Formats: sequence, C-alpha cells, structure tokens
Amino acid sequence: MTPPPPPPPGPDPGADSTTDPCPEPGSLVVLFGATAGALGPDLGSDETDLILLVWQVVEPQSRQVGTLHKSLVRAEAAALSPQCREASGLSADSLAQAEPLDKVLQQFSQLVSRDVALLGGGPYVLCTDGQQLLRQVLHPEASRKNLVLPDAFFSYYDLRREFNMQHPSTSPAKDLTVATMAQDLGLETDATEDDFGVWEVKTMVAVILHLLKEPSSPLFLKPEVIKQKYETGPCSKADVVDSETVVRARGLPWQSSDQDVARFFKGLNIARGGVALCLNAQGRRNGEALIRFVDSEQRDLALQRHKHHMGVRYIEVYKATGEEFVKIAGGTSLEVARFLSREDQVILRLRGLPFSAGPTDVLGFLGPECPVTGGADGLLFVRHPDGRPTGDAFALFACEELAQAALRRHKGMLGKRYIELFRSTAAEVQQVLNRYASSPLLPTLTAPLLPIPFPLAAGTGRDCVRLRGLPYTATIEDILGFLGEAAADIRPHGVHMVLNQQGRPSGDAFIQMTSAERALAAAHRCHKKMMKERYVEVVPCSTEEMSRVLIGGTLGRSGMSPPPCKLPCLSPPTYATFQATPTLIPTETAALYPSSALLSAARVPAAPSPVAYYPGPATQLYMNYTAYYPSPPVSPTTVGYLTTPPAALASAPTSVLSQPGALVRMQGVPYTAGMKDLLSVFQAYQLAPDDYSSLIPVGDPPRTVLQAPKEWVCL
Repeated sequence: MTPPPPPPPGPDPGADSTTDPCPEPGSLVVLFGATAGALGPDLGSDETDLILLVWQVVEPQSRQVGTLHKSLVRAEAAALSPQCREASGLSADSLAQAEPLDKVLQQFSQLVSRDVALLGGGPYVLCTDGQQLLRQVLHPEASRKNLVLPDAFFSYYDLRREFNMQHPSTSPAKDLTVATMAQDLGLETDATEDDFGVWEVKTMVAVILHLLKEPSSPLFLKPEVIKQKYETGPCSKADVVDSETVVRARGLPWQSSDQDVARFFKGLNIARGGVALCLNAQGRRNGEALIRFVDSEQRDLALQRHKHHMGVRYIEVYKATGEEFVKIAGGTSLEVARFLSREDQVILRLRGLPFSAGPTDVLGFLGPECPVTGGADGLLFVRHPDGRPTGDAFALFACEELAQAALRRHKGMLGKRYIELFRSTAAEVQQVLNRYASSPLLPTLTAPLLPIPFPLAAGTGRDCVRLRGLPYTATIEDILGFLGEAAADIRPHGVHMVLNQQGRPSGDAFIQMTSAERALAAAHRCHKKMMKERYVEVVPCSTEEMSRVLIGGTLGRSGMSPPPCKLPCLSPPTYATFQATPTLIPTETAALYPSSALLSAARVPAAPSPVAYYPGPATQLYMNYTAYYPSPPVSPTTVGYLTTPPAALASAPTSVLSQPGALVRMQGVPYTAGMKDLLSVFQAYQLAPDDYSSLIPVGDPPRTVLQAPKEWVCL
C-alpha cells in the first residue's frame, strides 16, 4: 500500500513569520552601447548601426561584480560620424575586423550566463543608462536584419529612473547622465580611464552599488517591458485618446499592414489596436497611418524615427491628435466589436465577392487548409444600410501561417469572379464599416439641413421624374422637346438641372410633375428615348429624394449617399427683402404660382430680413453646387427672384425706380452676354417699356478672376 504523500513544507517555527514584501532583485547586467552616428540623447535617431557593446554583471545581494567585457560590432556602413570618431577613437579598419551583430549577441549570452553562475546569482535583467540603447538601437537593427533577440532584451531597468525614484529632488530622469548621477552621489570616478565605454560602465556599477547601500525604498523591483508583438483590438468612438500619445506616419507602401507598421516602430510599445491605416475616398490605403503609443515617452521616441526607412522607402513621422485617431479607428457597431474582440488574430480582407456569396461559399473558397477562426463566426460581411452586400468581407485566422496560406488564394475564382485578398487591420474594419454605415437610406433621412431657394411640396409621393444621362450640352428647350406632350404637365419652376462640383452639367435633371400619375406616365413614355445620340433614363422619384440631391447628395441605384464634394462652397451674399404689394402679373397667370414665389412691386425696403440659401463657410458643409432652371417657358427662373441689394438700387436712375413692375436681379450672367441675350430670357414676361433702359448693369469695379461675375438688374 502506497503511503500518503508528505504534507507541503511549512514555515520554520523558529523563523520570523513576517516576510519582506519586496524581495531582493536578481542579477543585474549593466549594459552600454554606441552606434556609428549620434551619441547621448540622440542615440539611434540617425538609423546607424551598433558598433560597440560593453557590459558587466552585478550581484545585488552579495554586492559582487563580474568581469567587464567589451566587444566591437561590425557595421554594414563603416563610415563613422565625426562625433563618434572623436569620442570612441575607433576607425573603420578596426570595425571591419569585428564580429557581426548576431555573433556578438551569442557571445554576450554565453559570457553573461557564465558570470552570473560564478557569482551565484539567478535570472538576470539588463540595466541601461536610458531607453535609447534597447528601444532605438538594438530592437530596430535586429528587426532590419531579421535577427531574433534573446528574451533578456525585452525587459530592463533604466538607471536614470531608479536614481530619480531614490533622489526625486534631483533633475528629471530624462536630463540625468552617468556623470551627473555620480556627481550628485559624491562618487569619485577614474578620470584617467580613456577607454570608450569602459568608464561609463564602471561609473554605472558604482552608482548601483551606492544606491543599494542606502536605507530607503527597495530598487530594481519592476523592470520596464518591451512588447514582443503587436496586439490587435477594437477602438470605440467613445474612447478618449491622449493626443500626446499619437503620431502620423506618411509614405507607407500601399501593401503594408499593421504588423509592418509595428515592425517599423520595433522597440516601442504600441497600445492595443493602436495602428490605424488610413483609407482614401475609394476605400484603398493612402500610405498613411495613425499610431497610438502607451505613453508620451514612447511617442517622443517615435518622432525621432522621422525619415527612417521601411524597405527602400523613408517614412515621415509627425505628431497627431487623439481625435484624429478615434475618427479613423473608432466604431460604434456591436457586430464589429464582437468580431474584433478575439485576441491574437490575423485579419484578412476579401474584396470582389459575388453578392450572393454566403459564409459557406467563402469557407469553401478558402478551403480546409486555411480554416477561419470560429468558422462562420470568424467572417464579417460588409453590407449597405439596407442589408445589401457590398462584395467585401473580413476573415480571422489564428496564426500567421494560416493567413499566409489564405493569401495564396489571392485572385482565385469564386463562381465567375476572382477574389482579392489583402492583409487588414482592426482600424480598417472600422473604417470600411463606418463608410457604408454613413450612407443612410432615404426613409431614415431627417429633414434637409439646408433651405432650398424655392418652395417644394413635402411628402414622399413620387410626383417627380429624374432624367439621367442627359447630354452635357442639353438645354431647357431640349428637355421640353424630349418630354413632348408630357411637358404640359410640368409644375411651375419644375425643371431643375444639376451641376457637378466644378459647375458643369452633370447629366442629371429633375422634373416636378402635377401628379404622381403624370410622372409615371412620362417615365413610361420617355424612358430610354434618344436625345442627341444619347438615350436618357427617365425614372419616377419623390420630391423628398429630389430635394436631397439638390442640396448636395447623390441618389443612385444603391440609395442616397452623402455629398462627394471635398471643398466647402462659399455662401452667396445675404440680401434684404422687400415689402409685399399687389403684383402686375395677370390674375389668370398668377394663379399658376404659389404666392411665396411672387415678388412685390414696391421698391421701398422694409426692415432687413436676411435671406441666405446656404449656411456660412464656418459650418464647413460640403455640397454639390446645384443650379435651378425655369420650366415651363412662362415660368421665371427661381434664381432670378433674388431681391436686389441696396447698392444696386442706389446705382439705378430715379426715373427707372419710379416705374411700376417687379424688380429682379440676375446673377452669373456671362461676360459676353448682350442686351439681345438678356431680352431673350424674358421674352415671355411682362417687361418695362421696350427701351433698353430697363436693363441696368450693376457697377463693375476692377475684379480678379476669383471675384463674382458681372450682374444685371432687370425691371
């Protein structure tokens, strides 16, 4: 019968029951290094190679030290900066005979392990003078040369921080040096030591031994950690990101991923999900990324990598804000948050999927050799707000090997379509989903943000038609001839031709009909009829849809989209209105128009009541410039109903102002327009007597090409 196991050993009854909550630290390896370029606080900022390592082991408990070692490192670019040559006394010939970095690191590990064993110590931790040697030199260079650093190089003690904790009244940690720390402690140093790097290590060891003797709080208990890999994760729109932790990297290769960006900043701790690749208006990467670090010190070190290289390209690094990062990487979708909540996953983007493709089709396309994490749960399909697929999807893979196997399916066929696969990021998932979520459906749109300069009936009745594909040279007369008999059913002010953001015809127009039945009949009669060798699509639409387009949106087959214009339009000037008095338009004609569309005959301005059709530029609204044209021929142009400013009235002769009639102002008149052109516009209207004195040119001071065009006031 097997005897029971002995009880676990307990504390010695004779020993003190109280234990030290802060045990003694393990062995320390004091490490110093130099590059072929800048030294001191700029170490590593010029992307030069390491040329020197000096180290010595310290046993804190026994206060013993090991042998001091110095090793030169062969640099690929043997040219030394004047500062390095003067401080070190080294030459290119001596460095050419040194061992490469990988061999030096092997010797370092062997010699440190031997010295620690001789001193009777345990696991060791590096101790350096500042962060630059490890974060800015060793880790970036090892990444460039595809070297794997030992685990000991991913944690260290910063002697400056430890000294500042013990002596907080001295200078800030970032301003300390080995010489100032020794001076503050009153230590005597060997001024005769001229071997570069040896004096620094000996002085650092003396500072450490002095700090260990002081009866104060324990030191060397919590080493700083360098992250070995970048961790992906989601970001919410509600997150508050400190602007002192964010940088913008510009000039990235378009195929670079978040892991490539993290590798460029190797040695610095990037926050979880802190790499956000930026997309352009077409949803493709534009070569920029926003990177969020764990603290401001890491951000400051990242700024020192300005114009460092990723492959053959140099990368520009600038400061950025937390708001910019949240705008790019943040999201509000719970579905996306659940998708991105799985840790340590590689994300791939699939583009060009058939609209009918589902999870089973995508999993079958990828095949069993590269399984998706969680099966169908590891797929996220991008959809329009109404649920229609966009042809994009994202997939999660458990490791880099599976992701690489999936990338071999790039441009493979699924049905009759080839599928593109790319590496992606959590921020790109958020951006793509946000882009489609920001295109609301028409039923979910709120009231127009901008007032329109003519009365439109409210409601969603489809009493309008949209003409799509008009020739760019089409005029109002062409449209009326195209509609034929249906032109008699057009409402007053019912033809609206849309210009693009460059002010040119867009090929679209909207027609307001007298009823939904008339609109449907016109669409059936005129759909795909020819106009100047082009067929024109005629489809019914609602007044609400038309008004959204006229204030800057776009209405396509996939629904409403926000305005694509990137530059804010300047607001037209604000004019004063006039008091209302009876109009001279005949009663039978006036009955065709709403009362709000008619101007009074009086010229005496009332108290100024501003009439502005667009908000001021400070609102930063981005919209298409839309022109409104008259229809039918007896209907005056809506823009013509802009009332005349007092400055224009002042320039008009008193004999003209005393005449009865409606006063309108014409804006945007071509410089080449003459009297005959202006009269042809008003050929169907009641004008003042046929002497041309009723056309008053507005004062025309010297102008630049950026100022407003010539204007006319018509009586």
